[in-house]
Amino acid sequence: MTDQLQPLPGEFLLYETEDGRTRVECRFVADTLWLPQAGMAELFQTSKQNVAKHLKAIFAEGELRPEAVVNQWLTTASDGKNYRVAYYSLEAILAVGYRVRSPRGTQFRRWATERLAEYLVKGFTLDDERLKNPPVAGSAVPDRFDELLERIRDIRASERRMYLRVREIFSMAADYSPTLPETTQFFRFIQNKLHFAVTGKTAAELIAERADSRQPNMGLTTWKSGSVQKADVTVAKNYLRESEISELNRIVTMWLDFAEDQARRRKEVFLKDWAERLDAFLAFNERDVLTGAGHISKKQADAHAENQYEQFIVQRRALLEAEGADANVRALEDAAQFRKKQQEAQMNYRAFGHPKGSEKREATREWHARDNGPIQKRKRS
Repeated sequence: MTDQLQPLPGEFLLYETEDGRTRVECRFVADTLWLPQAGMAELFQTSKQNVAKHLKAIFAEGELRPEAVVNQWLTTASDGKNYRVAYYSLEAILAVGYRVRSPRGTQFRRWATERLAEYLVKGFTLDDERLKNPPVAGSAVPDRFDELLERIRDIRASERRMYLRVREIFSMAADYSPTLPETTQFFRFIQNKLHFAVTGKTAAELIAERADSRQPNMGLTTWKSGSVQKADVTVAKNYLRESEISELNRIVTMWLDFAEDQARRRKEVFLKDWAERLDAFLAFNERDVLTGAGHISKKQADAHAENQYEQFIVQRRALLEAEGADANVRALEDAAQFRKKQQEAQMNYRAFGHPKGSEKREATREWHARDNGPIQKRKRS
């Protein structure tokens, strides 16, 4: 709740374009958008009472929590007085849009279904018009274009995606053969040159230097699942710092664009030519160029990382067991405290001939609230 006199400005626009397609535009301020029930009723062309009914059901079913999506603002009414009015966040607005039965609600759901279907089929959905037409200078509306570029760079530089793209480009080399072990080795060679250009170390040297069981998460900065697994510790990129990842993503993106342009010109090249062109590309961009294969082999680096991982999981298991023991101790202490209060209530009953009901109720209420929340009073029928 806040004493701010007016809610944060913003607009939720739902309209049909000339070609008959539905568009939704949100004009955010500080990455947020709030509407009162009356605003939602106007947006979806329904009654305020209908909006209130849907919000009540949304909260009752646990779809959203009121404390997360509702805020109160002092709003000046037509009579000049200030009144507290509940405003609802974008999440609540969308939830109401999925439930309200009106032509505008149907229009909104058609649009939302198209976007969701596109995301499920393609793995992404974009508002092309919004990205093509950035906010004017001085506008409070943020421009997300740079964020999109950064995410695309990260995807292009991912090990699997980069391997597939490089293989596609190298397949145009006259001596390329997907079954030859030299092809896989050549990819590692390219990958090492790119890592070295950013960090001054090969992928194997990075793993050998930074895999440390004594460090939080074994020195890794990224990994796939909720906790570090064995497969994560032999991937060099997982040890890179945020600034290094950003730098590597940029250099990989530039080189892939360069290599694709070279490949599309259909000149006869050999795999060794790609190595020479990569060196020339890195030198042109004033990057360090790796000569040789580095001081540590991939096999040595993986063995070191796996050894450190075995030590790391022993330490992690001990820590989890200690945390579990602490939780058990706290639970036992709580149970003992509860029994103590019950015993005191029983002693008062024997001593004075009547129970001190308030003390017993308070003990029960405290114990119940720990796991179930406060006890709700029943309404008399």
